[in-house]
Amino acid sequence: MPDHTEDSLPRRCRDLSPVGGVLRASDDDFRVDEIPSYEPCGEGEHTYLRFEKRDMTTPYAITQIARALKIQARDIGYAGMKDRHAVTTQTVSLSRVDPERVSAMVIPGMRVLSVTRHRNKLRTGHLKGNRFELRVRELPDGVEASLARARSIAEVVGRAGVPNYFGEQRFGRDGDNAAKAREWLSGENSGPRDPHQRRFMVSALQSQLFNAWLGARVRDGLLDAYVEGDLAARGATGRPWLITAEDAALLYPTGEASPTGPMFGRSMDRPTGAAEAREEAVLAEASLDRAFFDRIGALAEGTRRLARVLVEDLSVTAEGDALLFRFTLPSGAYATVVMREFGVSSASATPTVETGSADEHPTMQPELASTGADQAKYR
Repeated sequence: MPDHTEDSLPRRCRDLSPVGGVLRASDDDFRVDEIPSYEPCGEGEHTYLRFEKRDMTTPYAITQIARALKIQARDIGYAGMKDRHAVTTQTVSLSRVDPERVSAMVIPGMRVLSVTRHRNKLRTGHLKGNRFELRVRELPDGVEASLARARSIAEVVGRAGVPNYFGEQRFGRDGDNAAKAREWLSGENSGPRDPHQRRFMVSALQSQLFNAWLGARVRDGLLDAYVEGDLAARGATGRPWLITAEDAALLYPTGEASPTGPMFGRSMDRPTGAAEAREEAVLAEASLDRAFFDRIGALAEGTRRLARVLVEDLSVTAEGDALLFRFTLPSGAYATVVMREFGVSSASATPTVETGSADEHPTMQPELASTGADQAKYR
């Protein structure tokens, strides 16, 4: 199957001159602030800890917190994963732990920001999105010219969004999880024993196929255009529906609704007409069919994913010899996918893969899997 990882896919802004430069020259150049779906109420048996971490994955941070407080890691809840090679803030919940003990906790590489009580355990998906503050250095054409190019691209990205590709983190440390999944599922090897790793590998294959579908749509100039039979959705929590050409003409240009693409599986909603034909073409190119996903059953239930993601609060400013990018993304979207529209590469040679994150597990995709009402009971 052709390569459909992040670097090979067409950019929305491919007709505009790229900025270039390097992202993540140091951890301080990549800052992420988690935006919770709800705020803790101040009472209850769970203690919510908001903290800043450096040079550690979320699973490692949870292990260190459990060790420091002498509790089980399984009693710690979290909404999503955060990268190791960054400065990140996030929240975890701790069951039946005195807030004063949490406030007094000292862990190298971690800083306690706030401690508050709440009624329920924090769970995967209880996350609205993330705020990013990214610095791009080593600008090939200097700050002034690079800023002008960046702002031209930002005008398009801020108005119309970017293709909602899966980033390199989705495909494993060596980028070959999708290929490994195909080998295992075709009987060439026995595959991983761990059920979670099996699902992670299958999700990489689903993501590769989604990227192939989306790349073709971008290449054909159809990211914002109606295709007969489209299943569309309104925003990150909308349910997909069969949109008409008339409605698409009103809703696609404003970003109020977007086409959705396939995360193939036995329970996935299917489009009709020309839109279905485009999805069948992706499977044919990969020498797969829908029966393949029916056979693997619960490992690939399937869902729909938005074709584009809107980038909120986007700004680009000069800061010394660097450019500073600020923006907000909904849960499930990748900052590196936004930055590739600017032609910016990451200095991190190996992606940090945090198995089980909301960005890396098909059953945890927030876009079309839950609604605001689903989370209201936790507030």
